[in-house]
Amino acid sequence: MGASQSQASEEACHNQPQYTEEATEIKLSETKSKTEENAAEPQPQTKSEEKARNVMISDTNSKRVLEIKLPYNYESLLREVDSPVDRSSTEKLYHQLCTGVFLNQKKRKYWIERMSNSNCFFLFARDLSITWAEDSRFWHWPYIHETSDISIDVAELLNVCWLEVHGKFDTTELSPGVLYEVAFVIMLKDPAYGWEVPVYFRLTLPNGIKQERKEILMTKPRVQWIEIPVGEFIPSQENCGEMEISMFEYSGVKWKRGLVVKGVIIRPKHC
Repeated sequence: MGASQSQASEEACHNQPQYTEEATEIKLSETKSKTEENAAEPQPQTKSEEKARNVMISDTNSKRVLEIKLPYNYESLLREVDSPVDRSSTEKLYHQLCTGVFLNQKKRKYWIERMSNSNCFFLFARDLSITWAEDSRFWHWPYIHETSDISIDVAELLNVCWLEVHGKFDTTELSPGVLYEVAFVIMLKDPAYGWEVPVYFRLTLPNGIKQERKEILMTKPRVQWIEIPVGEFIPSQENCGEMEISMFEYSGVKWKRGLVVKGVIIRPKHC
């Protein structure tokens, strides 16, 4: 009985599959091949990925570096930069432009929006034409910190009955074919008075077309920066040149106080 069990055990051992080193290498080779085939297959992009034209800088896990797409007309714009930019690598330049650079002695700020890779601008109050702005009886010029080490001037209205603010901008500096929105960035202090009458906001495009709207500022929040939309447009070769952004109220009915003007923002609009 014992001999019979021993013989059956030996036969079972002989019938077990033998895994040689060669077979193991073949198995590993097949697995690696399938993995590489799966990795090579293109992955479908989401709609947001297809819409966005921003450029990924690097993939540290795979040690790949992808091409960076710098924005439209950036070289011309950087001629007016206040402080030198780091051009030692395209990656560093791209990151710096995403953060933003100041132009024309801090009168403007230029940056690129990552999602659309489009040019954006802020025209600070010093870059605007403000009636009686240099008369200390009517306007005051305090400063605020735009960054931890950069301060910019803002225009604070002390007392006027004639409000008139204009800004001009060359649309050829914007990314073509992109829908842009334009807005005034302002604050109402507390106390503030004279804002029961409508204030008019107007965008005049290079072709002469005007977009105009009015706002009752008395109903707006106090002691915080707010945006007042002025208009929107798409830069094109057929409609390029200087545009004008305006805020005004000069009926003479009400004296006004407590408005602070930071400036005008011009950026892509996402519906």
